[in-house]
Amino acid sequence: MNRDLKQLQEKLGISFRDPIILRQAFTHSSFVNENRSAGARDNERLEFLGDAVLELTVSEYLFDSHPNRTEGELTKLRASIVCEPSLVVFAEHLGFGQFVLLGKGEELTGGRSRPALLADVFEAFIGALYLDQGLDAVRDFLKSCMFPKITGDGKPQITDYKTRLQEHVQQHSLGILEYRIADERGPAHEKEFVTEVYMDGALLGTGTGRSKKEAEQHAAAGALVRLNVESE
Repeated sequence: MNRDLKQLQEKLGISFRDPIILRQAFTHSSFVNENRSAGARDNERLEFLGDAVLELTVSEYLFDSHPNRTEGELTKLRASIVCEPSLVVFAEHLGFGQFVLLGKGEELTGGRSRPALLADVFEAFIGALYLDQGLDAVRDFLKSCMFPKITGDGKPQITDYKTRLQEHVQQHSLGILEYRIADERGPAHEKEFVTEVYMDGALLGTGTGRSKKEAEQHAAAGALVRLNVESE
């Protein structure tokens, strides 16, 4: 078992019976493509399962917690929770990005903080937890890390990572922060920005997003993980 994944289990208060399935949940296809001799399996099947398990458990939560909402209202709420932007928030809050096994190319292009990758890893983790310990364990996990952070409109309470990073750096007199746009990808209507945050000239975090502000938030979130600052 990867030592980092042992640390993750300690952080989450969860002990997997099958450590291999946990490792698979954090294994990106790019890693498998570059390490075929190692017999590693990527997390795409677990992602598929985790998506279905999330749909069910979130539906249960909304059904119980909103007894006066109509079917249509509950469907909209669920869609706002089980979607990429929302799952990225929870994955970042838990620091999942630092535990992902990536290929070298994906690593170099900022894959560790890529929103789609983080959302997929969150779903894969749910799928792995379901297979390892069942639906009750998934419910307990979500009651701890997800449900308390969902607002009345179904959106997660998003942490302002830039402000949190700035406050931490100033409080501990660590240095000067600077955000730089490292790359712009895709056509104008689907542009993706890659932003890097530096502290006194040293790269601290990288993030991607559909806007410069979103990319900066993801870069700051990565910097907080590297500085070992807990998200609130």
